[in-house]
Amino acid sequence: MDPSVPSLQATLKVRTQTPAKPMNTRLLASTLILLVSTCFATAQTSTVPEPPPPTGVPAPGPQTDEPYAPTPILPGGTVIPLYSPDSPHLDQSRIHEAETYGSYTPPHLGFVANIHNPSIEFHAANGALNTGTAVILAAGGGHNNLNVVGEGASIVPFLTANGINAVILRNRLRSDGYEPKTDGVHDAQQAIKLVRAHAGHWNLDTNRIGFVGFSAGAELAAAAAIEYPTFEQLEKTPDNALATISSRPDFIGLVYPGPSPFAFGGAAEIPRDAPPAFFASPGWGDWIHAIWATEYFTALLEDGVPNCELHIYARGVHPGDRGQPDQAPATAGISRRDGVAFGKWQDSYLQWLEDLGFLQKPGLETQAARDVARNTDRPDRISKYREIKR
Repeated sequence: MDPSVPSLQATLKVRTQTPAKPMNTRLLASTLILLVSTCFATAQTSTVPEPPPPTGVPAPGPQTDEPYAPTPILPGGTVIPLYSPDSPHLDQSRIHEAETYGSYTPPHLGFVANIHNPSIEFHAANGALNTGTAVILAAGGGHNNLNVVGEGASIVPFLTANGINAVILRNRLRSDGYEPKTDGVHDAQQAIKLVRAHAGHWNLDTNRIGFVGFSAGAELAAAAAIEYPTFEQLEKTPDNALATISSRPDFIGLVYPGPSPFAFGGAAEIPRDAPPAFFASPGWGDWIHAIWATEYFTALLEDGVPNCELHIYARGVHPGDRGQPDQAPATAGISRRDGVAFGKWQDSYLQWLEDLGFLQKPGLETQAARDVARNTDRPDRISKYREIKR
């Protein structure tokens, strides 16, 4: 071994015998204090960058010389015009005009107006849960605009999550020169025909096509539920591809409804196969809509239409009504409303649909259909009632 190279034993001995240098605790403490102070100062002087501004209200589709092409309110929607471009139902001088979008609470989309090419927007139910049932949603807005978010887009996820296919209707409005009792109702009836016609494409059960209206939209539902025989006769023309498709809804829902054909002492013929109806409205806080709901319900009950259900809630107000102190929030469609019972009307609606068989697997006959078929030859209840001795 080279004597100039220290042995391993000698190296280890030296290292073992070399004492460790004592740690300078004061220096370490000073360093830590400086580090913390620097971090704190940096945190104090740095600022989180401001978030970007919210996006504005979505823009409608472009206006061209061609019939206006409505765009989806919700991502993933399939939009189909109700009528062919040459339909006599349409105003050919205005069919090319773009819709206008507005907001109740900017920058969120709230309503649509200037509708001259009415349409439906389809959203499929969760595939694993699909019941084959479809609900067409008709928003309110006093026939001046359509609250397509609060009474349309916001309700779509609730329906699809429960296996119900959702359809948003964009119907023509009085504010744009149309008559709700004819043009608006015809749009509702055409929507029922069109959804039923596409049942094969969208995995729907043709015997489970329903219609739910809110406020002014409920006026369309109320009329569509009893006036379908007349509309179908009008539409039986050789050039109408939907001429043989029924416009009868299999069920309807009227939520804080506007006046029906039975309001103000009115009368209307109720078909023998009129569909079951569900009603929901605040009572004392929205008394006029509660009366309109009750009038329609009473007419159907007296006629013997099976499976109608009425909910008048103690608390709650009409959407947008700010006239009462300590009231529940004046929100539309589905919302909690500070915990008042009216905020859960949709749960009662689902229970009603399930009770009548609309939430079972597609293809099975519903309880509603069996009850309608059994009651087409029902007796005149009013005459019977008047014969009862007091």
